[in-house]
Amino acid sequence: MQKRNLGKTGLQIVPLVFGGNVFGWTLNEQESFKILDAIVDLGLNAIDTADVYSRWAPGNVGGESETIMGKWLKANPQKRDKLLIFTKVGADMGGDNKGLSKRWIMHSVEASLKRLQIDVIDLYQSHWPDPDTAYEETLSAYDQLLKEGKIKAIGASNLNADQLSSSLQVAKEKGLPAYQMLQPEYNLYDRQQFNKELRELVVKQNIGVITYYSLASGFLSGKYRNKADLKQGPRGEKVAAYMNDRGMRMLNLLEVIAQKHQATQAEISLAWLMAQKEVTAPIASATTTDQLQSLVKSLTIRLTNEDLIALNQA
Repeated sequence: MQKRNLGKTGLQIVPLVFGGNVFGWTLNEQESFKILDAIVDLGLNAIDTADVYSRWAPGNVGGESETIMGKWLKANPQKRDKLLIFTKVGADMGGDNKGLSKRWIMHSVEASLKRLQIDVIDLYQSHWPDPDTAYEETLSAYDQLLKEGKIKAIGASNLNADQLSSSLQVAKEKGLPAYQMLQPEYNLYDRQQFNKELRELVVKQNIGVITYYSLASGFLSGKYRNKADLKQGPRGEKVAAYMNDRGMRMLNLLEVIAQKHQATQAEISLAWLMAQKEVTAPIASATTTDQLQSLVKSLTIRLTNEDLIALNQA
């Protein structure tokens, strides 16, 4: 399967990253193992998770996704070399356990490595900006972890253009490692975070981009058409925000283009993201092997210029 360079990380990924937030949330351990097996069998090679996944679910404390992945990796050691593991630090884990201080990063990386049952994290990411911690402190922590061989590359999620630019400047001035990858919220509907200024910056600096909420919490799959549909799953409340005239126009257009390519609306939405020159890969999740096979099919869809223009203007 064709791969793309993830910026300057040295990592090569299939242009579709599996979102591991479902492990321990909408999938139990046994169901998660089945999906993890299918991920490898279908040729995907990267999974994105975080220390905080899935703390929001009743009864969870955080770390459930990493723990399930770790159990699967221990049971399938021969598959470790086939997968790149991306995880994050910085989200609220309760009390003072959050942010990007050196103290918390050094503690969190050990906890993630233990849960994942691996020796090295392929990509370690700052989950959210931390206004209380200087970039120099955060990057110096990553510098130590890179030198110790506990992580291979670093990235950041949810930084705007000014924040990313400032972090890159500090890295240059202080001789510290710079963020080599960015993870913004970006999809056909939500385009405000990954705006023109940020897009130009990642291209100029050759920073890899993997997008989250790539299907707008499932709205762009087309399965939500009215308020009754919102009861279909745990993301219904967030999806409600998309159910307006603009959202319906997008769904109608996606339906037309999907029929043309004999594909689903979700597959077209992901194909559109893959066609954006600034995007290395979208992140998407699945809770069944059928859904996962559909996600993989998006890798084979080639949208025409006419399709792209229509979707860009939707």
